[in-house]
Amino acid sequence: MSDSLGQNPGKTKITENKELNIWEALLPVVILIGMLAFNVLGVFKDDSLAGSNQFILLLGGAVAAVVGFRNKVSYEQMMEAVSENLKSTTGAIIILLFVGALSGSWLVSGIIPSMIYYGLQILNPTIFLFACVIICAIISIATGSSWTTSATVGIALVGIGNALNISPGMTAGAVISGAYFGDKMSPLSDTTNLAPAMAGTDLFTHIRYMANTTVPSIIITLILFLIIGFTLDVQGAPDTQAILSVIDANFYITPWLFLVPAIVIFLIVRKTQPLIALLIGTLLGGIFALIFQPDILVKIAGGSQFDVITAYRGVMNAFTVQTSIETTNPELNDLFSAGGMAGMMGTIWLVICAMVFGGIMEAIGALAKLTDALLKLFHSVFGLFASTVASCIVVNTTASDQYLSIVVPGRMFAKAYKDKGLAPENLSRTLEDSGTVTSVLVPWNTCGAYQSGVLGVSTGTYLPYAFFNIISPFMTLTFALFRIKIKMLRDTSKTTMEA
Repeated sequence: MSDSLGQNPGKTKITENKELNIWEALLPVVILIGMLAFNVLGVFKDDSLAGSNQFILLLGGAVAAVVGFRNKVSYEQMMEAVSENLKSTTGAIIILLFVGALSGSWLVSGIIPSMIYYGLQILNPTIFLFACVIICAIISIATGSSWTTSATVGIALVGIGNALNISPGMTAGAVISGAYFGDKMSPLSDTTNLAPAMAGTDLFTHIRYMANTTVPSIIITLILFLIIGFTLDVQGAPDTQAILSVIDANFYITPWLFLVPAIVIFLIVRKTQPLIALLIGTLLGGIFALIFQPDILVKIAGGSQFDVITAYRGVMNAFTVQTSIETTNPELNDLFSAGGMAGMMGTIWLVICAMVFGGIMEAIGALAKLTDALLKLFHSVFGLFASTVASCIVVNTTASDQYLSIVVPGRMFAKAYKDKGLAPENLSRTLEDSGTVTSVLVPWNTCGAYQSGVLGVSTGTYLPYAFFNIISPFMTLTFALFRIKIKMLRDTSKTTMEA
């Protein structure tokens, strides 16, 4: 994803600890997964992200710290790694705050209601999920950012899906599938640039070679969503005309409001930093609220007339705190609600705690030990691909960071691929097919926490429908198993421009 998380992932340090054995490296992971499973499945269920999961991540970090102390890793070393991890998430945290502000300003300005209003007239339930994948893929390719895609059109599409009585998990799964396809295939994406840099190939060779597994994965995804669309029971769908009337009665609806998301997407395409683009989008949303929705601002400010103080209070409330637009339709009341910056605090809290656990695991050498063990587990070509996929997923789960899931296995496995006579684009493709796409399936990973917070759908709810993200690792393993499009070093000179 091209989302400027405030770090230089290519310079991430990998800590090795010869004192540590594989069982000690596994212990914090096993205990963490056990505690999370009990907490989520046995006790809190969907409420687990309200705070209990965050505390369990800290407990997992404490277990890792005990293992570190037993293996001659000092407290200072662990805190330094945690500090570096937290520093690396600075950009992500600020992005989350701006996304919260943007969603609030786009609600009160009428941008999101307008997207829903026009979307209901264009998209019918049968093709809706299919269209979500296509729309998000196009936006993500253009911007190079799955995060920006979710924060703009993704929010609106979830709203449209709710109005059509389509499961939020299905809609979010379609949004994420399209967004991550575009993120993988866009030359503007950080991960798409990082993977070939780690493997030792060039960007466009990597993209062309990655298309071999990525295109079949997205085709299967589209087919699955088409099947779901044709089997949906739309007889109970709400009267869209009644919903349109309620939206029209509460907001001033005009196509001019689409200028704001268009400007934001244009800025991202022009390689403007996401933080700057989101800030501009937030401020423009506030300005458009002043122009088009003065009555809404009076309501959320608790005022009696539209004046400077009321307008200022209304816009600032939209940016920062929970705002709700009351209508005569209960379903729309839930839809026309935004948490502002305050609504992102739970996600930020989760990211911070995940980085504590990941930092300690890195400091004690557990990440390097687990990856090295996977490397030694298999000796065949297929086994090498399988161990790479497993390593990426393990790092996504333990380090809670998408970049590390590419950097750590990329550095550890580069020599092994060369020794097997495999061209480096095999490694770069596998890193993306497993590291980039599975990060969003882990609730405490920065990507999973972000998407869940922005779309308002828990990771467990959208995971079964994030077809592209689930299929991609299996697709790369299938290609490896049957030796499909596996480029060897001796063939590189002849086939660099192929695939």
